[in-house]
Amino acid sequence: MKKLLLVGAVALFGALNAQMEKGSWIVSGKTGIDFSSATTKYTAEGQSYDGPKVSTFTITPSVGYFVANNIAVGVDLGFTSTKTTFKNSALEFDYEEKTSVFSILPNATYYFPTASNLRPYLGAGIGYGSLTSTDFFNDEETTKGGFLWGAKGGLLYMLNSNIGIDLGAGYNSLTTKETVDNTEVKTSADAFGVSAGISVFFR
Repeated sequence: MKKLLLVGAVALFGALNAQMEKGSWIVSGKTGIDFSSATTKYTAEGQSYDGPKVSTFTITPSVGYFVANNIAVGVDLGFTSTKTTFKNSALEFDYEEKTSVFSILPNATYYFPTASNLRPYLGAGIGYGSLTSTDFFNDEETTKGGFLWGAKGGLLYMLNSNIGIDLGAGYNSLTTKETVDNTEVKTSADAFGVSAGISVFFR
């Protein structure tokens, strides 16, 4: 019985790792949702007022090709939508701002070999991103593009030799430049988030 279990474990380990060998493909889809409220409160004349509320939605489909065992080179397509609201009737203040970021991030990812179904990974890349924002005061929409770099890491739990559940975290930094009244203005947008999704491996 012990020999049978050992043979089965070895066979499963080989099947799981075979999908991360050179020549394999990986297709992933991740989403992340974060809702939060500022903990800052403003107090005046015995009354307290809440700070702004922020909601964020992110989706990141990706595809990669294993150029070597455990090393995949591919591209992540990312979309992040953020809404910030600050409403207070007592102060007669009603503010809302919407921004969205679309990114194309070629990258490389290394999957650490293990003897279990859990596969930690780390990745990084550079690419292009565009930032679209709506001006609260005149309701005008502007879009700026620029240099993007990012890093990611996480854990992949293999359900079988072809499908895994991906839990990860990532950091992206987008830098754009524009000229306003003969003055160069640089904008930096940094984002950190957690996500979950499904990864599929095939040859």
